Amino acid sequence: MQLLFTALKFMKFDKPKSIGALFGVIISIFLIGQQTGIFTFLTNAMSYLVRVNDGYVWVTDNKTTNVNALAPIDVRLGHEIESLPFVVKAHPLVIGAGAARFTDGTTAGMSIVGLNLPNYAGLQDNLLIEGNKEELIPEGAISIDFFDKKALGNPKKGDYFEINGKQVYIAALTKGARAFGGGLFAYTTIERARFLGKVSNNKVSAFLVSAESPEKMQEVVNYINANIPGVKAWMPNDFRWETVITVLKSSGIAFSFGTLIIFALISGFIIIGLTLYSAAIDRIKDYGTLKAIGASNGYIRKLILMQAIIYAIIGFMIGYALIEGFRNGIANAGTLFSFHPITKLVFFLITAIISISGTLFAIRRITKLEPASVFRT
Repeated sequence: MQLLFTALKFMKFDKPKSIGALFGVIISIFLIGQQTGIFTFLTNAMSYLVRVNDGYVWVTDNKTTNVNALAPIDVRLGHEIESLPFVVKAHPLVIGAGAARFTDGTTAGMSIVGLNLPNYAGLQDNLLIEGNKEELIPEGAISIDFFDKKALGNPKKGDYFEINGKQVYIAALTKGARAFGGGLFAYTTIERARFLGKVSNNKVSAFLVSAESPEKMQEVVNYINANIPGVKAWMPNDFRWETVITVLKSSGIAFSFGTLIIFALISGFIIIGLTLYSAAIDRIKDYGTLKAIGASNGYIRKLILMQAIIYAIIGFMIGYALIEGFRNGIANAGTLFSFHPITKLVFFLITAIISISGTLFAIRRITKLEPASVFRT
């Protein structure tokens, strides 16, 4: 406890440098959290369809590695899949491409997700915030997402618009159906998706396969891959990560965000290291006096490290509060992400490493100090 009070006194002695070191910690952790959050949102958007349908085995064309680029497969394969052990149902999923045009002249690309009735496999109840699945059945009924409304001229439920020149109307609103690359997701029946997206009646984009139990899903994957040529069965998590890896390989997103995070780390090390080193030099007589009256190098190291830990704790609390403010702010625009508890722990560990590593310059300088030198004129 005495060490803590001494550390606080040293920090209070030179407030500008203490604030500078704290500012370095806050800026570093905020930038790291901000970039990690946006990167998380983008990877979630890349794999949206798989992420929200993780209770099914996915069956796609055998060359497909990206859920955003599904190749058509024969609809009759569904019967073969259903004949295999542990399979309850193979739900066909059709995804068509469309160009939407709204009454105010706004246009947007749209992915039309066709659902097979009466199961509606592929659309979760908690995704709908206005309307229900049954309201997608009438002629021309389709959904749009709540977060896309502003960009589309704020249409309301019941408003009409066109997809590929064909008239449809908004029958339901989803919340959180976010597509990668700025496109829109719209849900409707499988027949209407074929009609609007000009998809053949003999083709589907994928099958969502229900297994007898979650424990049987891997066995279903093995049976499909061993017995049905031309397709590939995926565990949902495997397909999700394969999609993310495929997209990252074909873009510069990982490099861009990785570079920004590395620069945030470097800036933190430099700001804190130089600030604490400068503060140590300014107080070198105080440290020398402590050594002269019997303080060991070990005690001096602990004293400096205690200051770093205090900077880390306070900096993390303020920095993470700013991250949460940023997260809540952009959530209103539909940029949705959250941090796993392990990610939060990693943020704190990074904060502690930045702070403690930044003190190494100061520790090295002080521990080499000769106590008698502080009394020389």
